[in-house]
Amino acid sequence: MSQPVFGRLLTAMVTPFHPDGTVDLAEARKLAAHLVDVQHNDALVINGTTGESPTTTDAEKAELVAAVVDEIGDRAQVVAGVGSNDTRHTIELARQAADAGASGLLVVTPYYSKPPQDAIAAHFRAVADATELPMMLYDIPHRAGVPIQTATLIELAGHPRIVAVKDAKGDLVASATVIAATGLHYYSGDDALTLPLLAVGGVGVVGTSTHFTGARAKVMIEKFLAGDLAGAIVDNAALLPVFTGVFATQGCMLVKAGLEARGFRRAVLRAPLLPASAEQKAAFVAILDAAGL
Repeated sequence: MSQPVFGRLLTAMVTPFHPDGTVDLAEARKLAAHLVDVQHNDALVINGTTGESPTTTDAEKAELVAAVVDEIGDRAQVVAGVGSNDTRHTIELARQAADAGASGLLVVTPYYSKPPQDAIAAHFRAVADATELPMMLYDIPHRAGVPIQTATLIELAGHPRIVAVKDAKGDLVASATVIAATGLHYYSGDDALTLPLLAVGGVGVVGTSTHFTGARAKVMIEKFLAGDLAGAIVDNAALLPVFTGVFATQGCMLVKAGLEARGFRRAVLRAPLLPASAEQKAAFVAILDAAGL
């Protein structure tokens, strides 16, 4: 397999907010630099679900991409989440992200409307045709309401700019089937399934817990690729409580709670999300502490 277009380790970065709820671009820059320079991310996903993208305006999304691109320069790539359930709006967001300097796009299956497979394929092709940027499909049926079916993924792999999949379907047989039939680069969209997905041909992860586990998760990936399966299994076991614990409640809530505990600014979220409770925060920080993170 060729070198993955977006590298091996990506984090879906949270969006920091000031106490009044406005976007904190300075803190976003600080966090982006930390994720690249300390956690060793090859790319950052900006304006994904973990970035509370349903609550940010188009202008805020563009400002975030531009700020992060400026901060990390050529040290890592910036993949912009641009998906919505409106094809026209998604195309607008894709073009805006390209103008802001993004090096790739993450596009989720149109949610809520539950379009049939031919409509899903048409949506993705229209977005891929709208810019020159490489595109990662986001297959997450438990949020979108519908999966991208195997046949649809194989069909879409024929588009020159559809190059990768963020796989949160939880069906390793389906993923292995697409990987075997196409050149699509498969990234785990579930931190705990990173190692199993690598075993069937996946290339890496788009993580949530990787705000904290990134550097060690990258070592795990590199051990697997080097043939040190036993070492990768040991690393996976050590990190598994964090991979799963970050989703004890909504992942963004616990990431922000954990970052606050590790010296970043106070966890501020936009409704409908709420800050993690004191009990939730304490439980997650205990998991980080136990893992040496």
